[in-house]
Amino acid sequence: MKKVLVLEDEANIRSFVVINLKRAGYDTIEAETGEQALEQLQRHPDIRVALLDIMLPGIDGFEVCRRIRAGNLKVGIIMLTARTQEMDKVTGLMTGADDYVTKPFSPAELTARVDALYRRLGDGEEETVSQDEISRPPFLLNTRNRTLKKNGQLVKLTQVEYNIMKLFMGNPDKAMSREEILESVWGRDYFGEVKIVDVNVRRLRVKIEDNPQAPRFITTVWGYGYKWSI
Repeated sequence: MKKVLVLEDEANIRSFVVINLKRAGYDTIEAETGEQALEQLQRHPDIRVALLDIMLPGIDGFEVCRRIRAGNLKVGIIMLTARTQEMDKVTGLMTGADDYVTKPFSPAELTARVDALYRRLGDGEEETVSQDEISRPPFLLNTRNRTLKKNGQLVKLTQVEYNIMKLFMGNPDKAMSREEILESVWGRDYFGEVKIVDVNVRRLRVKIEDNPQAPRFITTVWGYGYKWSI
């Protein structure tokens, strides 16, 4: 059974989300506070996706996201927010979220986002690939265990970040549009905005570049997208 954590302090919204996810075949684990969410994640290590409300008493959704990422990079995270400010979306993604949904949302939209994230995370089995490694010094990407090393040192990536790195390293020196990256990593059925690509690239640069302000590896193709420079 595919488990999803639902962190939402408003009982009516939480029930709405839970009912629709159960109809879509998910096993839901509920939490009303950030503290409860962290406890549930420890109690249920097989949770693959977490829906986190941002506005909470005590530990907010941003902090829950940070703590999840500090301990488990394989959990997919979708932020739920009633606010429309761009900064909330960017902050959520920079703290390690994979996606965001702005309230009010339809059951179909939310389920589609969860479905798409589950597919991006994979089923936990080894990939069938022609080679187990992609080498672009100083980086080595292992496609069997989905890890990245820089100069022999492990770089901690979320599953979405790994998929972006695999796309870039598999297409060296090829300029790719934001739309092309979005379709390749998030899927054709992704309903979100293309700026999610920019925020994830910014987050990735912090992890892999010697100087994120002057990126050497993931370079910007102005007015178009990005490329892996060799």
